[in-house]
Amino acid sequence: MGRWRAGFLLLNHIATASKSLTPNLSRPLRPLRPSIPLCPAIHLLSLRPLSAIPSRVSVDFNEFDSGPPSFDHRNEFMANEDEETGKIPVKAYFLCTSINLKSMQAENLSNVVPPSSRSSNYIALRYCDFPSENTGLGVNGNLSYCRYMVVFQYGSAVLFNIEDHEVETYLDTVRRHASGLLPEMRKDDYAVKEKPLLVEDMQGGPDYIVLKTLDTDGIRIIGSVLGQSIALDYFVSQIDGMLQEFAEINRGMEKTGTFTMDKKKLLQLVGKANSNLADVILKVGLFERSEIAWRDAKYAQIYEYLREEYEVTQRFGNLDFKLKFVEHNIHFLQEVLQNRKSDLLEWCIIGLLTIENVISLYEIVRDSNVVPL
Repeated sequence: MGRWRAGFLLLNHIATASKSLTPNLSRPLRPLRPSIPLCPAIHLLSLRPLSAIPSRVSVDFNEFDSGPPSFDHRNEFMANEDEETGKIPVKAYFLCTSINLKSMQAENLSNVVPPSSRSSNYIALRYCDFPSENTGLGVNGNLSYCRYMVVFQYGSAVLFNIEDHEVETYLDTVRRHASGLLPEMRKDDYAVKEKPLLVEDMQGGPDYIVLKTLDTDGIRIIGSVLGQSIALDYFVSQIDGMLQEFAEINRGMEKTGTFTMDKKKLLQLVGKANSNLADVILKVGLFERSEIAWRDAKYAQIYEYLREEYEVTQRFGNLDFKLKFVEHNIHFLQEVLQNRKSDLLEWCIIGLLTIENVISLYEIVRDSNVVPL
């Protein structure tokens, strides 16, 4: 009886253990880590055989759901790497009122980029001789040491991928062919980011633009808008100076009832206002359509975006309004000077008539005092 009872207890224990190891079909099992040993436990007192029942191992399935963290970091790194492959600094300067492009092109003939349009108011120069500490990839992503400079006839120079400590070297090249150098040049900073995986042709940002790649036509388009913008700043400052001068004249007229400006000074102001307006429209070419943008919609999008970003049209509208105010003041002062001149002529005429009357009275008195013979 003892052996039969022991055998019955053994079979009962095996059946109980097998039920406890039945997997939950609602949640599929995942393979265990091979590094965890599956050692059977031996319990002689409960009569468990060595090979019949393996011991259960507690497994946390949630740690397999999360996945290895190293893949997340690697994906994040690859995303950041693909986000932008290069940042190219752009610096715009307005340093004079005229640049001789022909002599500058003759001096830097080996650096001149062949033109892609018929426009003759600028030249583009490429420099690939000097190493740079700049981390940008450069134009087209494979010329890490290439620098570009776009020089405009009206006095602007736009530098691409040039360090701050190298700027004066390139500007000196421009100054040798410049006339009407300004005592204080104007500067504006911008940047171009290259992102080859960009879905759109371009994407704007604060003080930068994102492009798939930056080529020479892109440099010309960006340079043209930045050159016009920095030149427009100069001409607006000139008109603001004229407005300040007229404001002082008007305040003086308010206090004294007259003004002391001579006609020569007024004519100088008239000439300055007209020349500034002519330079903005004709030399800067503020309303001339870019031929590159006309040929390719991609460059047209960049061109229109930058003009809107720099508010070129609105700023010219403000400049035109200020010029009209200056013109109104000039006409008023011209009328005052003309009236002053007319008053002087009237007094001269009155004086001449008075002298003529005195002479006539003198002759009458003299004739009346003559004794007839």
